[in-house]
Amino acid sequence: MKKINLVVSVFFLLIIQINSLKAQEIPRIPINTVVERVQKYLGVYPVEKVHLHFDKPYYAVGDTLWFKTYLYTNQLEYQPSKIAYVDIVNGRDSLIQTLRLPLKNNGGEGFFVLDPQVIKQDNYRFRAYTKWMMNFNVDYLFNKIITVGDAINKKLGSEVSYVTDGNKTKATIQFRDSNGGLLSRKKLTWEAIDGWDPFDKGKGETDDMGRANISFSAKEKELFKKGRLIVKIDGETAMVGDFPLKNALTEYDMQFFPEGGDLLAGVEKRIAFKAIDSNGKSIRVKGKIVNAKKSSIIEFEDLGLGMGYVNFTPIAGETYKAVVTIDGKERTYDLPPVKAEGINLTLKALTAEATQLEIITNDTYLSKIQAQPFYIFGQMNGNLIYGAQISIKNASSVINVPIAELPSGVVQFTLMTAQGKAISERLVFNEFGERLNLQVKTDKSAYQRKDKVVLDLTNLTREKVATNLSISVIDEAKVPFDELQENTIISNLLLTSDLAGFVEKPNYYFDEKVANRKDALDALLMTQGFRRFSYDDLVAEKYPKINFLPEQGIVLSGTLRLNTGRTYPNGGLLLSIPARGFKKDTYTDNNGRFLFENLNFPDSVKVTINARSNDNFRNIVINMDQSFFPSIDENNPYKANDILNIDKEMSSYLANSKNEFRTSILIDEVTVTATRKEQRTSKEFSSLSGLSMADHRIEGERLNGCNVLTMCLNTMLTGVTYDSNTLKYYLTRGYNQGSRVPVQFFLNGMPIDENTLNSIVPTEIEAIEIFTRDDLGTVSRLYQNDGVVSIITKKEKPKGPRMTLAQIEAMLPKSNVIDLFPLGYIKERKFYAPKYETDQQKATNDYRTTIYWNPTVELDENGKAVLEFYNADGNGKYKVVVEGMDNAGRIGRTVFNYQVN
Repeated sequence: MKKINLVVSVFFLLIIQINSLKAQEIPRIPINTVVERVQKYLGVYPVEKVHLHFDKPYYAVGDTLWFKTYLYTNQLEYQPSKIAYVDIVNGRDSLIQTLRLPLKNNGGEGFFVLDPQVIKQDNYRFRAYTKWMMNFNVDYLFNKIITVGDAINKKLGSEVSYVTDGNKTKATIQFRDSNGGLLSRKKLTWEAIDGWDPFDKGKGETDDMGRANISFSAKEKELFKKGRLIVKIDGETAMVGDFPLKNALTEYDMQFFPEGGDLLAGVEKRIAFKAIDSNGKSIRVKGKIVNAKKSSIIEFEDLGLGMGYVNFTPIAGETYKAVVTIDGKERTYDLPPVKAEGINLTLKALTAEATQLEIITNDTYLSKIQAQPFYIFGQMNGNLIYGAQISIKNASSVINVPIAELPSGVVQFTLMTAQGKAISERLVFNEFGERLNLQVKTDKSAYQRKDKVVLDLTNLTREKVATNLSISVIDEAKVPFDELQENTIISNLLLTSDLAGFVEKPNYYFDEKVANRKDALDALLMTQGFRRFSYDDLVAEKYPKINFLPEQGIVLSGTLRLNTGRTYPNGGLLLSIPARGFKKDTYTDNNGRFLFENLNFPDSVKVTINARSNDNFRNIVINMDQSFFPSIDENNPYKANDILNIDKEMSSYLANSKNEFRTSILIDEVTVTATRKEQRTSKEFSSLSGLSMADHRIEGERLNGCNVLTMCLNTMLTGVTYDSNTLKYYLTRGYNQGSRVPVQFFLNGMPIDENTLNSIVPTEIEAIEIFTRDDLGTVSRLYQNDGVVSIITKKEKPKGPRMTLAQIEAMLPKSNVIDLFPLGYIKERKFYAPKYETDQQKATNDYRTTIYWNPTVELDENGKAVLEFYNADGNGKYKVVVEGMDNAGRIGRTVFNYQVN
């Protein structure tokens, strides 16, 4: 099968109802010119999309999170990216880690260990992209919220609810200890903070049921959007509850979207609506449209996700409002104003053969545009699939666009004037394209615990080509999840990756059990933004600036200079990776630029670049290029999927996680004779005692071979950006938003400035701790900083003999040799699946939730694969999920269940 979304063969240029244009006064742009300019963009700027398939929907601290990366592209005539990136961002929009994944056959496998020393209970955002995707709007990067609970370290369990009445908000919180016991009659203090500063605070006490009622000011509701409620329970061990205030907002919004863009007087067509709360989640709505005299025109009700549409004919000069009932209260919202004149593009019908579009206008405008040409364009996945020039003769003109050869996905149809200005748009979803037909069977319909499962996976697609598949098997009784909430490979690559903003329950539109899914999808497309590019910009030949090309491998580059600042042409450099026994040399060009391409090394490996082979190497300085990554968008709409009461929502999973963790750490009793190594932390310094757990810790061993501390810090400080103009460090999240409040450095609890950093000997550093927040403001108020980097040195050893001059010189930083720890590829790791072949093996407890994970399923020449694994101890329904994509661009997913008794 030819990859159908290489669309040149499906492009139609139609001339419909052409009349004489001699009387036309305004100069127009010929349609061929428009096509040429649009094709210039679409041909040069291919679309890349990334999808992540996770082994399960949520996790607990101590788990290993497994995922498969898929890269989808709309073109074959270019080399797609061979590297994908995955950012892990916590609930405070702080970057925890960036993973770099090599892609093979447009797929890559990855994992992330939820280390109990680093990861705490929170809603984490996984954002995936390629460097090529960074050239365009970040709205189209892959985003998914993964909730992580904690059954290991968390000392305080809680459940919170908010009620806002006027200018007061009441939070009711029930507290439990780590064993689930109620924390009755406990004194507490609390602060409602926005960033660092509290805007309200107080004291209280829990009742007999461990509940505390906390009331605070709600006058400035804007503070709630990023604010948090911090509660400290008094006792021997500090227990702190941290709750987002955004859930206390009870604001609602409703918008109306006329099909094609306008309410046209005297023209009947659909008007879509969307009702959401302050967190971006849908709300059920029911109401009616009334005119200026408050007479009811038509009633409406949403289709299930706060969205829907009604057919409506507005009258010229009339104003309309919607009177709706939300959360038991009646509210009123304005409809868009009625336009006396205009022309819109609407959808009349959709079949497997053709999309029937209708161009409609009102009688008052028809006489003005008769004999004037208009253009219609259709694009899909960055490919132009249709183009037509028409001349309007009637108030309604119907056009049939053939779609039988198109793949599934969103098609954007745009109506344009002859001057090249887009005036109306309609999004249509083609669900008739061919997909991967995957079938799963097991050797039995029901199994016993720890039984062996033989699973047959078959690709039933007519034309079989190379296929990239991943499979997950989970114990669904332990990991219950709303399947409609899942953003699958189908809903992502065919729908959400083309829409700006948050799409709630994306699988709702693809689950055949949902009766009104097609109507709901049409309502979504009429209310959701789509702006991968602007036709107006393309016609004006305004093309996006390209800063990054599709990466084919890891590249380290820079400039070689003399210490006078002049560039050094034809200079020799040697790159070595001692851990891999790898060496590679290169020479600078006439501008002193050098490039090491197609490198392959794992993350955290030391890379040395040496320029000592040059005659005057003592005067040479190596300047490495900075690595760029997309900023952390704090207003990401997918935060709407955050879970507020994680302890409650994940109670069964966390109980199983506690059992699993206890089992995994049971060992035979032994006598320990070795001396325990004491780990120094920032908590031992009084000046930093008010800070909570460090967001990231860099052990001193990673600095081995680092001669110049600042050069290592520039690449190793997670969530911190170095500005070469100000020579200061900033939290990346604030820096990308324009903030220039610097990080404060501390050395063994003493504040230091950036000039002092290079006087610190890297080999004497035990650890570096990074704090991206200061909930109590103990540091930020004193030093006016945003974030803390605490450098902790090793404890002094008894003095030895005096150092020689050679030893001293060896410790001085050298500009002609630099040691780097660049972001390398994620290390390989295989999923462990136990075997139960003997009674002794079966006697062990098995609390696993992920039963089987295989990110690279290989099919034979007949499109088949046989997989074997063993069940765990859990009873009930086990869920098999297979996702994948073939080299023809077809996408598939199937879900299969079997029973374990």
